[in-house]
Amino acid sequence: MTKLVFGAEIGIAPGGVPVYSSDYDTVDPKLLPTRQDYRNYHDGIYTGYKWQCVEFARRWLLINKGYVFEDIAMAYDIFRLPHVKCVSSNEKLPLKAFENGALRRPEPGCMLIWKEGGEFERTGHVAIVTEVFDNALRIAEQNLNHEKWHEGADYSRELPVSIDSDGSYWVNCTFDDTDILGWVIQTDDAEGAVGIESIDQRLLQIQIQFADFKPSRKGWLNIAKPDEAAYVAHNGHSLCAIEDRDNQYLVISKTAEKELKRATNELHALFMRATDYVMTTESLWPHFNIPNELWPRIKQSWSNRRNQMVTGRFDFALTDAGLKVYEYNCDSASCHMEAGRVQGLWSQFYHCEEGNDAGEKLFDSLVEAWREVDVDGLIHLLLDHQDAEELYHALFMREAIERAGLKTQMISGFEQTHWSTNGEVLDENERPIHWVWKTWAWETALDQLRDEINSGSHLKDDIQSIPRLMDVLFQPETMVFEPLWTLIPSNKAILPILWDMAPEYPYLLESHFELTPSLKDNGYVAKPIVGRCGHNISMVDNNAEVVSETAGKFDSQNTIYQALYSLPKVDDLHVQICSFSVAGSYAGSCARVDESLIITGKSNLMPLRVFSDKQFLSLFDH
Repeated sequence: MTKLVFGAEIGIAPGGVPVYSSDYDTVDPKLLPTRQDYRNYHDGIYTGYKWQCVEFARRWLLINKGYVFEDIAMAYDIFRLPHVKCVSSNEKLPLKAFENGALRRPEPGCMLIWKEGGEFERTGHVAIVTEVFDNALRIAEQNLNHEKWHEGADYSRELPVSIDSDGSYWVNCTFDDTDILGWVIQTDDAEGAVGIESIDQRLLQIQIQFADFKPSRKGWLNIAKPDEAAYVAHNGHSLCAIEDRDNQYLVISKTAEKELKRATNELHALFMRATDYVMTTESLWPHFNIPNELWPRIKQSWSNRRNQMVTGRFDFALTDAGLKVYEYNCDSASCHMEAGRVQGLWSQFYHCEEGNDAGEKLFDSLVEAWREVDVDGLIHLLLDHQDAEELYHALFMREAIERAGLKTQMISGFEQTHWSTNGEVLDENERPIHWVWKTWAWETALDQLRDEINSGSHLKDDIQSIPRLMDVLFQPETMVFEPLWTLIPSNKAILPILWDMAPEYPYLLESHFELTPSLKDNGYVAKPIVGRCGHNISMVDNNAEVVSETAGKFDSQNTIYQALYSLPKVDDLHVQICSFSVAGSYAGSCARVDESLIITGKSNLMPLRVFSDKQFLSLFDH
């Protein structure tokens, strides 16, 4: 069947509700020039983004039932919503979720929910059930395909059903690579429904504990191993250098870890959606302070390599009021070795067996991610020879890359590189540099590019000059990890765009390009759109008093404003939880601490372990 263009009507669902094609490849940018133009309203009520599955479900319920559900990031989030809101009265009506295979069958007008993965990668899917039979289920949906429904049909598909001997009702997904979670019904009757228990807020706190073992020696890292030797040269045999805290560690609950995992997975997908929107919305580009000449390359990188990001790090504040993200470091994120190796070795040395190491799966996840990347040659690891932290980080990553079966070559600084006669950058062994993993930030190469644009010089024309970072990274033949497009989600200009896309999303903080009255009234943080190590950040309370600030070299960058949400204080230390995404999914976490409210490059790490909920709650009894 022929696909219809974006916005074309593909069918009419029960109640006379039209369903539209969501073929985004056919969007006319002149008709929908901004993100705001994608927001759909029915009788003044926001229904969602044109023409996604969630938008149709919310619009269908609004027209036929008179109620809507709250804004969510992913379709599968609907499965855990506790209520819908009646539009005319603002009354909250209970929602109940029933797992696929429940004794209570779905009914016309309820929502059928798919989990993430496969056909519905990252987002899940939602459809409206239109008819229920013993052997089949009919549904209406949006954003699956873009073809006209069969003549006279008021449904998009019919799904096979099986009924077990106990009467349980099983709906066949029909896709091999994903599954149906179940159905969500607006009802007061909770019999057979999935229980949604309120979280004991204590489970979202952070506790500090002490390892009882008294070591007889101070050295516990193996300096015969290159990465550990480099770590010791920079940090000594210590994860936390604060006096008298060598044997202390931080603890979170299993519930908190589950929340971190959920937030990491959902936020990665949300940041990717925002990145995709930025690529098609030129009016947003000035906010990112990226040279115009580079945008075609960034768009090409996104088009060709959007699934080739290996790893990134989210920075969170975890308090009993909830989990909030500060930013996403997915260009040149650090702390991988501390989380993936050092805190585990610390626990072995101190005989700390309580709970589980929060970063124990990180290294294996990195190895698996590198096995999946499309690399067919030598990977050169570029690092700054003046930065000792980058050395052990690079050595740790090198081990993961080589464990994945790939070959590597370290390049510390650029004195080891030179130009070929045809203008390629070669390493000291005359090998061209075509695959790169780097500790350098893309922003460093951008600074060099800006200088060249402003000066009008082209040092590459001088074949005797030493290649620069930008000469290596911007070679057309070079594939870099992390890809060029990671400049966008790593840039804090993405934060106001995310807030505009998903206002009130539970893990986001209100963010704007301008200082708004609401931020002034409640307190805010001013931060440069590009920066590292917590430089040039100002925290201002609701009385316009600066409560903390840092200096740095990024004061010339554009500024965004984010709602003030302070780090929790545990035993006189402010604690930031960092979670790592690998290939877009949660892979572990660690904790950074400081006496200051702002975490910087000089802040310490403390071992982070995960206790069962029961064990964690027992800590409050002491």
